[in-house]
Amino acid sequence: MIDPALPPIGARVQIKGGLARGGLAYTDAVGARAVQVFVGNPRGWRLTDGDPRQDAAFVEGCAERGVPAFIHTPFLVNVGSPTEATVEQSIASLRHNLRRGRELGVRGVVVHAGSAVGEDRYDAALAQLHDRLLPVLDELPDGAPRLLVEPTAGGGRALAATVEDLGPYFAALEDHPALGVCFDTCHIWAAGHDLASPGGMTATLDALVATVGAGRLGLVHANDSLDPCGSARDRHTTIGAGTITAGVHGTGPFAELLAHPATAGVAVVVETPSEDDGHARDIALLTALRDGALQPA
Repeated sequence: MIDPALPPIGARVQIKGGLARGGLAYTDAVGARAVQVFVGNPRGWRLTDGDPRQDAAFVEGCAERGVPAFIHTPFLVNVGSPTEATVEQSIASLRHNLRRGRELGVRGVVVHAGSAVGEDRYDAALAQLHDRLLPVLDELPDGAPRLLVEPTAGGGRALAATVEDLGPYFAALEDHPALGVCFDTCHIWAAGHDLASPGGMTATLDALVATVGAGRLGLVHANDSLDPCGSARDRHTTIGAGTITAGVHGTGPFAELLAHPATAGVAVVVETPSEDDGHARDIALLTALRDGALQPA
């Protein structure tokens, strides 16, 4: 068991064979100390109930391992959409994923911040968040997982891409106590935050805390990027093989991430390529950086 003040490091786990049977086996295989799962098709709207036996075994298995779990909602979810059918399906998906999160005892349910889908709709989309998403947060029972908003890479009219964008986003939802943040390094880099310069990651996390307040960071996605800073392109790659770590600071941005006070005890998961033991290698690298066993290079 690691020090609870340190970030537990894990991965988006593969669940072929079932949430518990496949997911926990993958967790052990890659050495994950935190897990993120989908509870349905990540690219579809179909809402599926869990298998009670798999659910119970997953909850028990995570507890035995001391592994915090998280759910990621489908990528189609966009409460800011101008299309009513998309909004309705998004709200239904969020309710479903939050319910499944309660059943599985997860710490948080991640949702992409979404898009206004049009430069002239930004204010209207924020008002739509207030009218449609705030009631979902208000109905959550005590002990429910937090809804963790993940800023996107900035393509289209993103409702939140930079950390500063989270200010009006949270304001639209009245800074609801059930609201948190999922910080994705690839997305934030693509949105224009220079994480590669010495102190760049620290300054970005400082800005995040200044924008939404302390204690709102609920999960980190640690991903390198195939594209340059400000590209607005969301293409993850192995840590150390991308543009975030290509400069003279090397893996320094990720060392800064893991040492920042805002990430103390906050789970970190990789969403990098899993081929050739990619997740296991990224988890090992981040763990070594966290523990000071590896100097940034």
